[in-house]
Amino acid sequence: MNDGERAGFTRRWAAWRDGLRNRPAVDAGYRLGVAVTGLVVLCVGIIAIPYPGPGWAIVFVGLAILATEFDWARRLLSYVRRRYDAAMAWFTQQGLWVQALGVVFTAAVVLGTLWLLGALDFVGEVFGYEPRWLDSPIGIGT
Repeated sequence: MNDGERAGFTRRWAAWRDGLRNRPAVDAGYRLGVAVTGLVVLCVGIIAIPYPGPGWAIVFVGLAILATEFDWARRLLSYVRRRYDAAMAWFTQQGLWVQALGVVFTAAVVLGTLWLLGALDFVGEVFGYEPRWLDSPIGIGT
């Protein structure tokens, strides 16, 4: 998409959105839909943060969805981006032992939540290995 096409799309989107703002009930419904969608995506991202994969990317997408309609989300997105960038810059400047500790901590969180959710017990049963310590302490998956 070149700059002219992008500008045309932006104008059409702004006109469409302004049309919704002129109809309060429709505008409220649209904002509610954006809020629900953004919060669901944000919550999924927060849950996914400790796991390998795109947890932080999902958080940023959820905040970006919310930021299309809410100023507080726009400010929060900016703040979270700055903090994330600073934390990643700090982490990459650390020695190998700190980075290894980060990997160990992440692995512990993943294994701990898989154990709590009964996933380790399920995998053990699939392979015929069923010690009691694999059972979820909260009764999930039993």
